[in-house]
Amino acid sequence: MPEESEPLYPPPHHQSIDKEKMIAVLKQYPFATLVSAAGGTPFITHIPIIYNEDSAKLVAHIDKFNPQLKTLVNGAEVTVIFKGPDTYISPSVYTTKQLPTWNYIIVHIKGTIRLINDPSDAKDTMIAMTAFLEGDNPKFVLEKENTAMQRSINYIQAFDITITSWEGKFKLSQDKNTQDQENAKQALIKKSDEDITGFIERMYD
Repeated sequence: MPEESEPLYPPPHHQSIDKEKMIAVLKQYPFATLVSAAGGTPFITHIPIIYNEDSAKLVAHIDKFNPQLKTLVNGAEVTVIFKGPDTYISPSVYTTKQLPTWNYIIVHIKGTIRLINDPSDAKDTMIAMTAFLEGDNPKFVLEKENTAMQRSINYIQAFDITITSWEGKFKLSQDKNTQDQENAKQALIKKSDEDITGFIERMYD
């Protein structure tokens, strides 16, 4: 008898190859997780990382005292994780019998590091990041002559990442019927719009 083939993981219906959707995640949720390794030891830092549409690269900077920096040499391979909205999906939202699950939108990007050592170029990355994060109606514009940036520039390492692979992990109840998919979508929207004032206040206590 023929051997049964092993199920694919991750399930293909939870994977996205739609680059435009993945770029949208990067733009909407730029606070990313940078993962690298050295000698079998993983290093992880959470920092804003922006997507430069002109160069099609990721751009960021890291504190020079961060021990992860020793893994970020030119040509080093890294993984960057951009996390979009996620939520628990109760079986109660479905019209059919299902088990509890968790839906999420996540993008994994792999690429190679290029250090930006010229202070002027490093400033440009900080200015570009600030402009992106301020949005279309900026309340603050970072000028190249900013004295605070001038003082801090020697304490950060700017870098960009040449992207070698994109992986969209969009688990959105795609294996359910149309109505159940819609119900799960509404649950995700509701969770994303929740007022978390109480939670934040507790974290500040």
